[in-house]
Amino acid sequence: MAKRRNNVPAWGAFMLFFCILLSTATLAQPACNPDNGGLILPKGFCALIVADQVGRARHLTVAPNGDIFIAIGTTNKSGGVLALRDTTGDGVADVKKRFGNGPGSDVEFHKDYLYFSTHDTIIRYPWRAGDLEPAGAAETIVQGLPAAPSHRAKSIAFDSEGGLYVNIGSPSNACQKQDRAAGSPGKDPCNELDTRAGIWRFDAHQPRQDQQDGARFATGLRNTVALAIRPQDGKLYGVVHGRDQLNLWPHFDETQNAEKPSEELVRIEEHRDFGWPYCYHDPALNQKVLAPEYGGDGKAVGRCQEKQNPLIAFPAHWAPNGLHFYSGNQFPKKYQGGAFIAFHGSWNRAPLPQGGYHLVFAPFKDKNPAGAWEVFAEGFAAQHKNPRAAAHRPVGIAEGPDGSLYISDDQGGRIYRILYKACDC
Repeated sequence: MAKRRNNVPAWGAFMLFFCILLSTATLAQPACNPDNGGLILPKGFCALIVADQVGRARHLTVAPNGDIFIAIGTTNKSGGVLALRDTTGDGVADVKKRFGNGPGSDVEFHKDYLYFSTHDTIIRYPWRAGDLEPAGAAETIVQGLPAAPSHRAKSIAFDSEGGLYVNIGSPSNACQKQDRAAGSPGKDPCNELDTRAGIWRFDAHQPRQDQQDGARFATGLRNTVALAIRPQDGKLYGVVHGRDQLNLWPHFDETQNAEKPSEELVRIEEHRDFGWPYCYHDPALNQKVLAPEYGGDGKAVGRCQEKQNPLIAFPAHWAPNGLHFYSGNQFPKKYQGGAFIAFHGSWNRAPLPQGGYHLVFAPFKDKNPAGAWEVFAEGFAAQHKNPRAAAHRPVGIAEGPDGSLYISDDQGGRIYRILYKACDC
């Protein structure tokens, strides 16, 4: 009988080859911070701080060459767009450029332009690949959008047919005759729906459009700051800020107010009505019910029977601000095609602890969620989960050309990069 050779077992050899291959493929990845920038991540993931104290960093996008562009949400000269570049390969931005002005909400590349949204305007800059600054003057695409407080952020998304989608949030809590006043009835019909609390579609290439030149694509969405086209199916999705202060009405106690209504992940199709302000989603009943301002008692369904229900119901008041569908291959297969949601964090979950202040992942299969969502990244707020004392509050999510995720923070002005480095060979 032939003697067994003292070689590495076949499986071990395969794993060694795989680790070498993976290590070679990830040599270009920068080193993460030893403490992951304060984030707590799943096994195999790590993070580094790309930039810090850049201002109120709202939404962001990453160019094919890795440059980062951030909408800065302030009204003074520090607003506009901030561009970041790493020239040394360590992952930290060492070149910064700033252009534009106004309170930035979102920034996105589309065709040969960089689009930038403020509270009342969508503009675009001509762009040459590889540049850090515009190739020419800004052109106004949409002007005069409603910008009275509150919910003024104008998130944007583009379809493949030249459609520009814009979130126009409501100016109120529940369209009451006296906003946020105990016992004040809702306006019926709610006149805010004519110009706000929905998604409008414009022509991405037509200059100087007003709101009436666009079309109300979907309605009954109180404020959809987290807005994205899913590349895998070409559909528009959003995660909607639910209403506040059910405890202004005698049917609800403080704990119910803390736990209701849901923050809703929805697929936004043309002419759909998601029910605000007449309805809200009750997570305990798992359905939409009539709002107290319109005669609801916490159980009655009434006109809400016809309204669209969410694909996923998240806990109340977490404040979803960012949505991204992963299309890269750096992360493991379970993440591919799934949704990452950035929750800015609550202010009104007392007497329960405040919640949110983290990044959540929800798996998808085809066009629908496929399993339970999970907290993916936490630790942004550090010791204090409340709006004033939180160290950082996540807002935007973008994907780099290598499949890394970039997260913006409008509290401490930090930009994070999350990578997957599973091989520990």
